Amino acid sequence: MSRPAGREPRRLTRWWRRRSLRTRLTVIAATAIAVSVFVAFQVASELLDWELRDTAENQLRADSRVLATNAQRAGLAQVQLPPYPGSGRLVRVILPDGSTRTPAGQPALPPVSEHAGRVAQGASADLMESNDSEEGYLIYTLRAGDGAVQVARVADDSPINRFGFGMLLIGLFCVVGGALVGRTVARTGLAPIDRLTAAAVRVAHTRDLDAGIPDEGGGEIRRLIQSINDMLAALRDSRRAQRLLAEDAAHELRTPLTSLRLNVELLIRLDRRGTLNSALPAEGRTRLLNDLGAQVAELSTLAAELTDLARGDVSDENTELLDLADVVVTAATRARSRVPDIEVALDVTSVWVSGRPAALQRAVLNLIDNAGKWSPADQPVQVRLRAEGASAMLEVDDAGPGIDAADVPRVFDRLYRADSARALPGSGLGLSIVQRVVDAHGGRATVARSARGGALLRVDLPAAAPPAPIAVCPAG
Repeated sequence: MSRPAGREPRRLTRWWRRRSLRTRLTVIAATAIAVSVFVAFQVASELLDWELRDTAENQLRADSRVLATNAQRAGLAQVQLPPYPGSGRLVRVILPDGSTRTPAGQPALPPVSEHAGRVAQGASADLMESNDSEEGYLIYTLRAGDGAVQVARVADDSPINRFGFGMLLIGLFCVVGGALVGRTVARTGLAPIDRLTAAAVRVAHTRDLDAGIPDEGGGEIRRLIQSINDMLAALRDSRRAQRLLAEDAAHELRTPLTSLRLNVELLIRLDRRGTLNSALPAEGRTRLLNDLGAQVAELSTLAAELTDLARGDVSDENTELLDLADVVVTAATRARSRVPDIEVALDVTSVWVSGRPAALQRAVLNLIDNAGKWSPADQPVQVRLRAEGASAMLEVDDAGPGIDAADVPRVFDRLYRADSARALPGSGLGLSIVQRVVDAHGGRATVARSARGGALLRVDLPAAAPPAPIAVCPAG
């Protein structure tokens, strides 16, 4: 059963990808040098072969002219042919009748070719040809008198072979040297990467995010180190934020949980003694149950706000074009239903924004809830919405005692509560959620003193162009 055609290339690709970068650089360097040496050898061999052949042909032409001159002088049949010295050129005279004369002791040349015979018959002046016999002769035929003379030389490939062997040795040396140089260059170039890897492994093992990586090298390596240091800084900030969130959540949960536990233990203890009705009259039980309900509601609100804050994003809902006045009216309605005693006075105009409806409604609701905790019973929370230039301006103010100057910079901090607010219900997360929602929408949240003496919380959001009205075609 034959293997699929594409399996071997894929296996080779997987093998290559599993190699280390240092190994791949070494192989690439050695391969590049090997290919370069091979190409240089091919080009040099061709040039050397062409040069040697050209030299041999020129020599054969010169020797043929000398022999032809002697043959014309003395005649083809009487021209003196010196005995063969044992090496070097070979000569032959082609007589008019097609017979040949050769020096004594000279090895036999291949038979006269058809093309050489035509030269002897006067069809052409000369001919350079190569013989494909085992000896491999290069033969030059030159017209002389009524015949022709031939000078031949054995094609000698030994210079090419010696040159090729030398190039092979040089190529092997270059490949080995290139591999060593490539390995050295790879080790030197990847040294910062090795130190970077060691530092990353150390951080992973020790969980110590404060150990930054030394900024060394240049170019891409330096940018990589800076990016990893930025990532470590972000991780440090994230871990610090998680720790603060856990500590603050534990601190905020402790008070309502303690109160809830004490009240529940009181009810259980009185019930076990059978003195629940006598120790707690109906009015006291109602008040205690109301306290329990308020504490459970406070815990639920705190848990929801902690979850929302810990998510790190405003919401998974999509951004859409909406009328902020509708959001404000809906939030005010929810605030009245949650705290029936709160009075909200609305003064809103239609202003369109691009945002997430649920997140914006949550922010407005938190602003109204915060103002409702401070505003006296006979003073409403005033909510105003208007357009100012390219912005949607939302203002929520109360007639409470206002915010101390020392607390203003930290009003929107997570879980921060002023000393005057410790006795009031709340988690200290509401305004921080407002800040996060406003930031996510490209806006700005500020605090000032209201004309009524209380706090004035102002939210400034980028306004958007209202949607184009839908054209209605008349019937008929």
